[in-house]
Amino acid sequence: MAQPSFVPVFLPHVAMPNADWADAFAIRTSNNAITPEMAAHKIMASRPDWVVHLMRFRDLVVRPFGLKSGARDSTDPNIIGIFPIMARSESSITLGLDDKHLDFRLLVEVEHDSPDQTLIRATTLTKRHNMFGRAYLATIMPFHRVIVPTMLKAAFPQ
Repeated sequence: MAQPSFVPVFLPHVAMPNADWADAFAIRTSNNAITPEMAAHKIMASRPDWVVHLMRFRDLVVRPFGLKSGARDSTDPNIIGIFPIMARSESSITLGLDDKHLDFRLLVEVEHDSPDQTLIRATTLTKRHNMFGRAYLATIMPFHRVIVPTMLKAAFPQ
């Protein structure tokens, strides 16, 4: 079974030049026909139940602060999972949200290494706007570092 690995990210990043924090995880798959949009859909559809419950809890906690919730119209073709599509190219798709505490991007990149190997990389980029954004990111970071690799592994099990 393929295992996700941590990948270094260097700032500034083309997907979000003003980002002040980033990380990335990658996994290999034998699906050489996959597109960035297909990969993003697979990743977002691979949220374990505990992640869904954790996101609902997060929404309850941040609601009094006026932050955006994770609830989105899943029938909207410009939304994948809970995130609007911000940009597309042949090799990547960028999802994201801008909020008062921080701006967030998820860049899903697809690199076809060989006829039977494709690298899927999920890069998270944020721009923290204030103390609340810094505190929020520090609070969710332990969960984020487990959630992203878990979703990659579930989306691309071979």
